[in-house]
Amino acid sequence: MNARYLSVLLLGATLAAPFAVAQRPAKHWAGIAVVTNNGDDITTNVPVELDLSAPAKNGSITGTFLNGDLRSPSSRGTLTGSHLKLQFHSFARTLEGDIHGDTFTGTFGGARIKKPYTVTLHRDADGKPATVFAAASKATGSAKGTAINGTWEIALPAKSDKGEDAWTMAVAPFRGDGEIRVVIQRIDGDSGALFGRFDEAAGEYHVSRFGDFGATAYTIRPNADGTLQVINQRDPKESSVARRPEEARKEKLAPPTEATEQTTLVNPAEPLRFQGPNLTGQIITSTDPEFKGKVVIVAIGGSWCPNCHDEAPMLVELYNKYHQRGLEVVDLSFEEGDQLKNPERLRAFVTKYKIPYTVLLMGTPDDLNDKLPQGKNLNAWPTSFFIGRDGLVKQIHAGFSGPATGQAYVDLRKETFALVERLLAEPAAR
Repeated sequence: MNARYLSVLLLGATLAAPFAVAQRPAKHWAGIAVVTNNGDDITTNVPVELDLSAPAKNGSITGTFLNGDLRSPSSRGTLTGSHLKLQFHSFARTLEGDIHGDTFTGTFGGARIKKPYTVTLHRDADGKPATVFAAASKATGSAKGTAINGTWEIALPAKSDKGEDAWTMAVAPFRGDGEIRVVIQRIDGDSGALFGRFDEAAGEYHVSRFGDFGATAYTIRPNADGTLQVINQRDPKESSVARRPEEARKEKLAPPTEATEQTTLVNPAEPLRFQGPNLTGQIITSTDPEFKGKVVIVAIGGSWCPNCHDEAPMLVELYNKYHQRGLEVVDLSFEEGDQLKNPERLRAFVTKYKIPYTVLLMGTPDDLNDKLPQGKNLNAWPTSFFIGRDGLVKQIHAGFSGPATGQAYVDLRKETFALVERLLAEPAAR
């Protein structure tokens, strides 16, 4: 099995005047988002960091969510008097509220967020990253920090809805001041980089991520036996034990599922069939002449899917490099009902990543198996089918190890480019 290794800063002065004179907000603000957990009314406080640009004379402004060394800038923003509105179109999300003195209060909501998050941010006079957690161990070589650095396997108490027995988790020091960086890898992709510190009072780590995609937060509690309790703060019922891979093997626990073994075909001898409208309404099918004798990557995804956002730049790179040699890429996008009527988020997704290949609007996520009945255990977002010049599927890859996974991302890119090279070298069927 290939290893999948794996802190808001807003406006400074009181802004009661119109935007034309309410210039130069403080750049850095920090605070929390109160997030309603999945399926209940229990809430979780997730740390938020934000950078704001200096507003232009017309009130336009850019806001950027910060997560460690990662940045998620807004696609559009306005500051009108004391009212701030930041839009993140590629996820159809909006941060909006008002600044009173050194405090911003507002909401973050949009597509796939049933109850908008309440967001409260305060000016950070020192310009330093803020945290809602207790002081962390300062030395990255401390016993606590050293104890959890490295790779872990999270044994699930029951099979996931994707059929998984385990996930991979990687922990590494970050910045050298007790902060850590955590990535959890599932079959459909990774959590993105989560950052946090050790809470001395509680005896546990809190790690989180807040950005245009939404919020993720975990508690990692070292156990006396050397294992870790990993608790999803968004869904506290999701609590699992993590072990070192070698210990998991000794206990005969199943490893994480291989990405190429998750999904198969009902009949591998049949070509993969698809049909759907592109963003202009034209119906595109797998039997169209443009695909005959070509190597084709059929990418299953949706603009709501964070891991699909991670995958898109690589697909664009592959297309730009190999299209003239016979590569086609087709994105089969499954969107919510309101997006099917007006796919604004999908259009923003295409614009953000400068996607040059075919994008089809296939239906809602619930339509996946009806639209692609040839797939067995087709349930990971994204999933990519690699089709040879003879029209048959040569490999199916579930999920995507994004840049946050480090070496796993490097390895996946290398393997994917090599696979496309190999398929392009094969002769077309006569």
